Amino acid sequence: MLKQVKSGATTVDDALAQLADFPYEELGFAKIDHHRALRRGFPEVIFGPGKTSEQIATIAEHLAARNDKVLVTKVSDDVYDVVRQRLTDAEYHPVPRAISVNRAKKAARRRGIMVISGGTADIPVAEEAALTAELMGNKVERSYDVGVAGVHRLLDHLPKLRQAKVIIAVAGMEGALPSVVSGLVAVPVIAVPTSVGYGASLEGVAALLTMLNSCSAGISVVNIDNGFGAGYLAALINR
Repeated sequence: MLKQVKSGATTVDDALAQLADFPYEELGFAKIDHHRALRRGFPEVIFGPGKTSEQIATIAEHLAARNDKVLVTKVSDDVYDVVRQRLTDAEYHPVPRAISVNRAKKAARRRGIMVISGGTADIPVAEEAALTAELMGNKVERSYDVGVAGVHRLLDHLPKLRQAKVIIAVAGMEGALPSVVSGLVAVPVIAVPTSVGYGASLEGVAALLTMLNSCSAGISVVNIDNGFGAGYLAALINR
């Protein structure tokens, strides 16, 4: 277990000092699960909505003190301004609306993950998935706006799809993209419904139900707009 403690520990005493706050650290408004990286291979991720900027910045600072990577999802650049005061190497990703810190030593990224989206409006969720998978050590291929309304656009990418080890298919509206993709490839497909669509799409519920009811085997489904969950699952499969 000591071998998995953050590399900053140079002696047994240093390592024990780091373990002193395990399995979690009490902040009053939050309990940080520092054992998450040991159990799951990636630190606890901060879900931004519902938290104040100061709470997010404090949690991020404490996570960064013991981990090489930090990820905050679904936040504005105003939150980033507060986080950056604590963590000067934090980076803001405007499309997925996420903050990341990556202090890990550069290493070869695992190939095998491809992220596709039905439309351009689905890209923010797709990018959240891609960013998550990349932080977890993967090289991610992307192909956006290849929805079933013009299925020839998808078929043009079929050779790349068949080379992937796992595919994340992000779609709103009726959510048919994952079923079509799964019928063409022999690898797991992670379906991500988005809240994109007209009234009867019910803010993603229609796409979610379509994906859950797919007749194509080999599809797993995450919740509406949950790009993070899809990227995490894809990274575990690819690992």
